Amino acid sequence: MIVKVDAASDVPVYEQIRTQIAKKIASEKLPAGTKLPTIRQLAADLGLAVNTVAHAYRELETAGLVQTRPRHGTTVAQGTGSPSRERLRREAHSYALLARELGLTRREARDIVDDELDKVFH
Repeated sequence: MIVKVDAASDVPVYEQIRTQIAKKIASEKLPAGTKLPTIRQLAADLGLAVNTVAHAYRELETAGLVQTRPRHGTTVAQGTGSPSRERLRREAHSYALLARELGLTRREARDIVDDELDKVFH
């Protein structure tokens, strides 16, 4: 199965789906061109409403991670995976430069990042 959901989690189910698929794309466990299950199929496999899975797929499409074409389904977009890690490195570099410019210590800058990561990854 491509994803697993935890009904007891405080994280909305569509977000659990989106996050898991995005992570698999970033780690290249789902390489560019990989066809994802149809919305209906994944909803049936997970015992969810079709709209829940559709919401997750829309979020992934908006982020440029997947593309959906009528009659062809949803596939992992080209240019995902390693380039997304490179994007994160660029953003981290920008953050490091800003932290230095603002006079923060390395420790202070790391603490801010850790706090934000804790908020996002619970």
